[in-house]
Amino acid sequence: MMTMMEANTAPVAEAGPAEALAAAALTLARRFAAGGTMWCVAPEWPSHGRHIAVEFIHPVIIGKRALPAMSIDSGGGAAALRLLVRRGDVLVVVSTAGNAAATDLLDRAEAWGLTRVWLGTGPRPAARRAEHVVWLEGSDPALAARSGDMVLLYHLLWELTHVVFEHPGLLEAPPGCAGEVCITCSDEGRVAEVRSLLEGGAVEVTIEGVVETVDATLVAPVAPGDLLLVHAGVALTTIGASP
Repeated sequence: MMTMMEANTAPVAEAGPAEALAAAALTLARRFAAGGTMWCVAPEWPSHGRHIAVEFIHPVIIGKRALPAMSIDSGGGAAALRLLVRRGDVLVVVSTAGNAAATDLLDRAEAWGLTRVWLGTGPRPAARRAEHVVWLEGSDPALAARSGDMVLLYHLLWELTHVVFEHPGLLEAPPGCAGEVCITCSDEGRVAEVRSLLEGGAVEVTIEGVVETVDATLVAPVAPGDLLLVHAGVALTTIGASP
């Protein structure tokens, strides 16, 4: 059985910045068109999180639409986001690869049913924790974060997202899984966040933004906020503890 953890620890594809930005912009436009909200977090540089939210919600060019975006300071973190986000929203994280708060949020966002965009600088992450990874490589993180390079990155992301809106045919997302069982992902483990403990070793969890009940006897004891890997209604291992 291939697990989601194996997918998350696979080497990140070496997509160039232009290709990565285009793919992320296409996904962002589709999520916005479907009613999603963007949530921006930059634990090391909060000003970047706020700047991204302003770029998307404030139509600085006549004729461009205002897109729903909010910045959450790292102090709120998971506790704030899990109360605010909805399945189908987008999480944009700006950080270095080694920031623990950022990687924890990216992992939890999978359980919450969010699409993840990771903008970063410094050494490239060794594990894929986001659907879209856009990276400034070969530069000192402290310098890149304070220069115009990171700002240029998300300005381009904003502009490309609006380019997609100018071509409505691109907003139609490809069809998802049909029927009760998806042949592609039926043998994969799924990331779940524990909501509450039930009797008999069962726990209530959130998986892809949906509340489910699973058997956690194999990984007991667990606590609300723990991240589990679940397959066929059974928790197989603990991924991370509650923040």
